[in-house]
Amino acid sequence: MAGVAVRVYGVPKTIADCFKYRSSIGLDVALEAMKEAWTAKKLDLNLLAHYAQVCRVQKVMQPYLEMLVL
Repeated sequence: MAGVAVRVYGVPKTIADCFKYRSSIGLDVALEAMKEAWTAKKLDLNLLAHYAQVCRVQKVMQPYLEMLVL
């Protein structure tokens, strides 16, 4: 992307990274990524919870994830 190497590990890790860097890329991008993955059924909630804990964004993601799932 723009001459910079970007590693993509998987959908759950990418979403957790979006929330981690939400101040740089915007919260709307992170929310859209989560919503797109959920509607495409490409989101493993167990892996997302794991990567959210690793990236230390589980408290930030929790309200948005609850609204998506419910």
